[in-house]
Amino acid sequence: MTPAEPTVFLVDDDPALLKALERLLKSAGYRVAAYASAEAFLNSYDAEQAGCLLLDLAMPGMSGLDLQRWIGDTGAGLPIVFLTGHGDIPASVRAMKGGAVDFLTKPVADEVLFATIREALERDAAARLSRHERALTLCRIASLTPRELEVLEHVVAGKLNKQIAAELGTVEKTIKVHRARVMQKMQAHSLAELVRLAELAGHAPSPFTALSDA
Repeated sequence: MTPAEPTVFLVDDDPALLKALERLLKSAGYRVAAYASAEAFLNSYDAEQAGCLLLDLAMPGMSGLDLQRWIGDTGAGLPIVFLTGHGDIPASVRAMKGGAVDFLTKPVADEVLFATIREALERDAAARLSRHERALTLCRIASLTPRELEVLEHVVAGKLNKQIAAELGTVEKTIKVHRARVMQKMQAHSLAELVRLAELAGHAPSPFTALSDA
């Protein structure tokens, strides 16, 4: 099992149901890892492993909601689909407020289950892509000199080269040079893309107002 391969993690204390779900999902082509308790899942959990979690609600020891809260507190972000035999409305509300993809009641139609799992896996893939892009962007930010970082923050604030030059006590030509280097190091092909990258990295002090600069 490699981190790049998405896995559907199953956690349910009902052995028969756990085996049936595992067989069903494997027959549909999913990679599956099954656990009889939340504790067993946590003992082998790797936050780098892509996938989603199909989780029972009521279990001895750590409940499904407890596990959801733990995952949320650690920032792991693994998408969760609750599957329970109890139509507990308050619990479903807590689960959805906690970020669950869905709250399904047993028995659930195969098509509904598959559609929900696909949604959960798509969410996970999108979130991982976003985190990867942010990490790359932060590396690019780190490559900027202190002056280039200053120029970046002024640019994404919508200021013109001559305004930036005046504020930094230099000439417009120098700002143009710094700005070109910033674009190159950030691998941004347009000003709009530079703004997006800066926002992703948390370097956008104010809403962008100017999309062009002489």
